[in-house]
Amino acid sequence: MALFDLHHPWLLVFGVLGNVISILVFLAPVPAFRRICKEKSTMGYQSVPYVVALFSSMLWMYYAFIKKNAILLVSINSFGCIVETIYITIFILYASKESRRQTVRLLVLLIGGLYTLIFLITLFPLNGVLRVQVVGWICVTVAVGVFAAPLSIVFQVVRTKSVEFMPFTLSFFLTLSAIMWFGYGLLLKDLCIALPNVLGFFLGMIQMLLYGIYRNAKPSIDLEKKVCELVINSEQIHPLDSEDINSNDEQGINTPGVVPVSVANNNDNEERLGEQLAQVNLQPLQTPVLVVCAA
Repeated sequence: MALFDLHHPWLLVFGVLGNVISILVFLAPVPAFRRICKEKSTMGYQSVPYVVALFSSMLWMYYAFIKKNAILLVSINSFGCIVETIYITIFILYASKESRRQTVRLLVLLIGGLYTLIFLITLFPLNGVLRVQVVGWICVTVAVGVFAAPLSIVFQVVRTKSVEFMPFTLSFFLTLSAIMWFGYGLLLKDLCIALPNVLGFFLGMIQMLLYGIYRNAKPSIDLEKKVCELVINSEQIHPLDSEDINSNDEQGINTPGVVPVSVANNNDNEERLGEQLAQVNLQPLQTPVLVVCAA
């Protein structure tokens, strides 16, 4: 097969479009990291999605190298490795000590440990087609796990009838990316590339369908429960770094607390409580920016 396989011109089309769309998805967290740099704080954002994205990109790039003649996989995953490394570096620079330690431990575990183990086990004992198959199915396993991760957001949307934490644009581009890489894998006759993106496509379609159903729906969450969840489940919305909390205490800054709310069926009280909740500055949930075959 030639570098871009001229016998299948659509292979080049799907591969190039997959690269372009995946680049846009990789760059989606840029506004969040610009804010991190501006505030000089991670503001509770988690590093896990970006470390996993780096791990996934490195795996797919290794697969592309041993498969050979997969320059479009190499190009996008090289870009992914660079971008995710920049994100992680910025995070470590501005994170609290505990968050920094957790990030370093995760890097050592996934990159220094698991990736190195996969590399050594497949590089020396295995060779030829067997090595490509083993690495390919490892990539498939990781990709399925990556695509399954946003299911918690889908359940949250159904439960709350709110799409606040599921941006339509990101779901749309992830679906397009899955279509392009599925077409690329199909034309390349590579199941390891095509199969995971079937799951990615259906998950993306479900997310966009739910967005269409619930975008104008009134959230059906008990208001008192919502207030409690803002504090109890703060890690799911906008977790605070421990150092930020301590620094606020030292400076005497008052942070919002949980105010006891009467459960009586009083419309006026519920409206006032709704207005208070509306004033809380919630940040959209940072879904892992992971693209199969491109991350």
